[in-house]
Amino acid sequence: MSIFDHVQNRYARTRQEEMSLQEYLELCHEQPSVYANAAERLLEAIGEPEVIDTAKDPRLARIFSNKVIRRYPAFAEFYGMEDAIEQIVAYFRHAAQGLEERKQILYLLGPVGGGKSSLAERLKLLMEHVPFYAIKGSPVQESPLGLFSPEEDGELLEQEYGIPPRCLKSVMSPWAAKRLQEYGGDISQFRVVRLYPSRLNQVAISKTEPGDENNQDISSLVGKVDIRQLELYSQDDPDAYSFSGGLCRANQGLMEFVEMFKAPIKVLHPLLTATQEANYNPTEGMGAIPFDGIVLAHSNESEWQTFRNNRNNEAFLDRVYIVKVPYCLRVSEEINIYKKLLEHSSLNEAPCAPDTLRMLAQFSVLSRLKEPENSSVYSKMRVYDGENLKDTDPKAKSIQEYRDNAGVDEGMDGLSTRFAFKILSKVFNFDNHEVAANPVHLLYVLEQRLEQEQLPRETFERYLRYIKEFLAPRYVDFIGKEIQTAYLESYSEYGQNIFDRYVTYADFWIQDQEYRDPETGELFDRQSLNEELEKIEKPAGISNPKDFRHEVVNFVLRARAQNNGMNPSWQSYEKLRGVIEHKMFANTEELLPVISFNAKASTADQKKHEDFVARMVDRGYTEKQVRLLAEWYLRVRKSQ
Repeated sequence: MSIFDHVQNRYARTRQEEMSLQEYLELCHEQPSVYANAAERLLEAIGEPEVIDTAKDPRLARIFSNKVIRRYPAFAEFYGMEDAIEQIVAYFRHAAQGLEERKQILYLLGPVGGGKSSLAERLKLLMEHVPFYAIKGSPVQESPLGLFSPEEDGELLEQEYGIPPRCLKSVMSPWAAKRLQEYGGDISQFRVVRLYPSRLNQVAISKTEPGDENNQDISSLVGKVDIRQLELYSQDDPDAYSFSGGLCRANQGLMEFVEMFKAPIKVLHPLLTATQEANYNPTEGMGAIPFDGIVLAHSNESEWQTFRNNRNNEAFLDRVYIVKVPYCLRVSEEINIYKKLLEHSSLNEAPCAPDTLRMLAQFSVLSRLKEPENSSVYSKMRVYDGENLKDTDPKAKSIQEYRDNAGVDEGMDGLSTRFAFKILSKVFNFDNHEVAANPVHLLYVLEQRLEQEQLPRETFERYLRYIKEFLAPRYVDFIGKEIQTAYLESYSEYGQNIFDRYVTYADFWIQDQEYRDPETGELFDRQSLNEELEKIEKPAGISNPKDFRHEVVNFVLRARAQNNGMNPSWQSYEKLRGVIEHKMFANTEELLPVISFNAKASTADQKKHEDFVARMVDRGYTEKQVRLLAEWYLRVRKSQ
């Protein structure tokens, strides 16, 4: 199918379908979804969730405390927002059931650049997926059921068409009342159309923004008289009225109010009756206008606090359903956000050295966390990401303890994703000759930018400490490991030998048996085995070797049972892999002649150097980055 046919088909699919009122009522009898309200239609568009039992995944089990969680494919790109999305869906579910949420404003509260606007845009996009039915020609696309009286017609409609009386909740608009008068009470003359909500045409979807405090009035919500029509109609005639306000356009759909609490309080008054009574008054002396839709508002915490602390706003506070949208606090999810942003830019094709995105994500998350007592904030960041630190940091607490100590406002301040992406853009364009990103340039750009931000002194020093204390030293270890891995041609075989030997020694140590090396005939008693095991464990900082040995041996025994009695790969068990890498990379001196870019003493060294560079390129670096990072690494190691 060509792109032209595709667009034509989409247009044809969403075109209006017209029918008589009688046909509409019969359709209601066959398909109750025909008279579904906005919340029900949005729920349908969101679709069924993917139910995940986190107990089956060790990482997720630690993050979500073994709970069963729901993830919605419609919000798959909203990383680390499970709680906020679940609350939003719960709001629509309760509103669809006709509970109190139906009369509440859905209010997204969060820091700048936290994803509130993106959530609002996604909800408006989803709103477009499911059609609704309206009276043909109605300027507020009102439901045909508004033509009936719940008291007088409700029982009859339920008997004949199965429409529950609770669905006859909206009043008839002044426009429809005038038409009914013209038709002499013959409602069969009304026609019904099936419409698709549209952001482009403002059909059942609208967006309102705060204007100037001195001249913005309620007309931005409720519409106003059309001066050009006053030659033909009186001022209180519905045909002289321009139903152009946000509430008018969003009837049977969704109205987004951007930065709602920046608007003057008098502008917000129509929202009170629109949400509570499903109608609101126009600016002229006409009857009430129906509103059966969702009001979605969002703003930053400072505006909310100012609004909430004003006692005059109590009527509003009771009508707001708050969903907090904090910054992402999980490094893995933050990395996914950066990848998503890069995918939508031309930088997607540009080389990005390993660990660049992770380092930036770690810095962003660290800036958002509240520093814990008696524990490192870096450990807290790792625990939040689902890592198990039992063997490497005995002071690390459980994720629940960290959350309880931090309080409910964690993640509501810090550096935004928007700030991080601006940093990333600068890093990619740091080198005049190559559009590429690497962690060394990232560290430099971060420090530069923090100095320019004019942050409070205490905050600036804290952020700088994160770079100097956590990011830079760990990157030295990381790039050292990368370089040594590329240097060691027999890296994998070497690692497997250490793994197999460690498992054998640990197994005999646990069983309290002596071990005789089959190749050398050397005999190891329990003390000797312990000394050999400690040579591998101590450099990696294993704090509880007894438990660690039992854990490793149990893992290997289980793996052997599924692997015909063979040991698994040394890289299959992450904890032990880290320990072995510490052992392998303890000595760096022999590296120097191979990895440096100085003139080589022999062709053999030159060949080794070229092979090293080639292997680094295979690992995701450009040749220019290999030189930069190798020289930086050697310089840093020399100064330590």
